[in-house]
Amino acid sequence: MTAADVMFFVLAALAIVGAAGVAFSRHILYSALSLMVALFGVAGLFITLSADFVAGVQVLIYVGGVLVITLFAVMLTQGIQNVAVSNRAVGSTAAGLLTTGLFVLLLRAMAKAQWVRPSGEVSAQTSTAGIGNALLGQYVLPFEVASLVLLAVLVGAVVLTRKETAE
Repeated sequence: MTAADVMFFVLAALAIVGAAGVAFSRHILYSALSLMVALFGVAGLFITLSADFVAGVQVLIYVGGVLVITLFAVMLTQGIQNVAVSNRAVGSTAAGLLTTGLFVLLLRAMAKAQWVRPSGEVSAQTSTAGIGNALLGQYVLPFEVASLVLLAVLVGAVVLTRKETAE
């Protein structure tokens, strides 16, 4: 087993433990922090696959943006601790059976798959240059349209949240 294999299994375990923390945590703040651990684990897995651009986007967008907004929303919501949930156990048996069935199905698919291992040394190439050339080459028009749509959303959000001042 090589060091890359060990790193892959460590990062995969980190992502799985983080995802389990999200699913099984009773406290919403701990669930959000577990989501951060899972997202960092997935970003590490992208790095082991030589997808450095995707790993950077994973950290910037999901950890830096979505998770921080979620944490602010949780911390700014007052009285979130005093909410009484009356039906915590509804559907837990069905969810357990469905999860177990899907897990068995995935294990069977993994057992029957033809796994290919590279015979020689595989050269790792970065994906950043290829993505940059594609975005500024053949995909420049969709890239610019997406930026205009995001600008329109930003302007719309400012207009909707702006308070009218009385003259």
